[in-house]
Amino acid sequence: MVNGKMCISVGDTEIMCRIDPALQEAVLKKEGCRLMTMKGREYNGYVLVTEDCLKTKKEFDYWIGLALEFNKRAKASKKK
Repeated sequence: MVNGKMCISVGDTEIMCRIDPALQEAVLKKEGCRLMTMKGREYNGYVLVTEDCLKTKKEFDYWIGLALEFNKRAKASKKK
């Protein structure tokens, strides 16, 4: 969570990044990136990136940068 909004999540072998949905089509063309799917539902703007795509600082910074940049404009989920 960054500024009360979902931004990045770290798993065992991949990270989830919340990115600008307008960039999604181009980003999904990158090796090791896929759209997040849960219970059969695809989540636009949420991508999973494999650890193989995060081996260098440049690669890591690219994905984290996308998530942090969109976080500035993203809307927080409504609290229940």
